[in-house]
Amino acid sequence: MSAPRFDALPPALKELQFRPLFVMRLDVKPIEVVGQTAGALRRVGIVPSGSFAGERLNGVVLDGGSDWQTVRSDGSTTLDVRLLLRTDDGTRLLMSYRGVRHGEAGILQRLDRGEPVDSASYYFRINPVFEAPSGAYEWLNRVIAIGTGHRFPDGPVYSIFEVL
Repeated sequence: MSAPRFDALPPALKELQFRPLFVMRLDVKPIEVVGQTAGALRRVGIVPSGSFAGERLNGVVLDGGSDWQTVRSDGSTTLDVRLLLRTDDGTRLLMSYRGVRHGEAGILQRLDRGEPVDSASYYFRINPVFEAPSGAYEWLNRVIAIGTGHRFPDGPVYSIFEVL
């Protein structure tokens, strides 16, 4: 059995449909550089606060989150983030995501120095996963999400989308 050609697939298998979930801004303390480990350069960003806003949920990011980063030999940075969110109605949600940021060395060096760069000049994508209690937000447990980000000196901003 041979694989079907892409152009022969039905439309639902050839493109993604999505809708905005929320925009999130994280406040991040100065990066703690662990240093060169056996595999790569490791660093950690502590997330004391933030906020998120969207059509179906809004709230704040609670203190205690962290962004464990690996700077690979090709210059790209992988992210492993865990956050605790509190919606405006008081519901706690867990959000974790992995991501990757890469681009030309000069652009990434400017980002690391806190200099402004055009968000279209580098690649910054994440794949959030949610854990929600029973109730108003349990639908998040069944969502596949993607996000695009931009790094500001005090932390990133993400646009998060639900894949339909």
